Amino acid sequence: MTEVKYSKSIKKLEEIIERIESEDIDVDELSAKVKEAVSLIKTCKNKIEVAELEVKKVVDGFDDQG
Repeated sequence: MTEVKYSKSIKKLEEIIERIESEDIDVDELSAKVKEAVSLIKTCKNKIEVAELEVKKVVDGFDDQG
């Protein structure tokens, strides 16, 4: 499975939001887009959590050396 970049996920999420806000979307497509948006939000949230942990480890390691 290929890792999806955070920036690409955010861009795709923005595109979905624009599509939904355009009100030119049928119910079937709306449901699929909302599901895709939720998946992208989860992906972005997980990437942020991982980055926070990595930064915390670096900072804690820096503090231990001081």
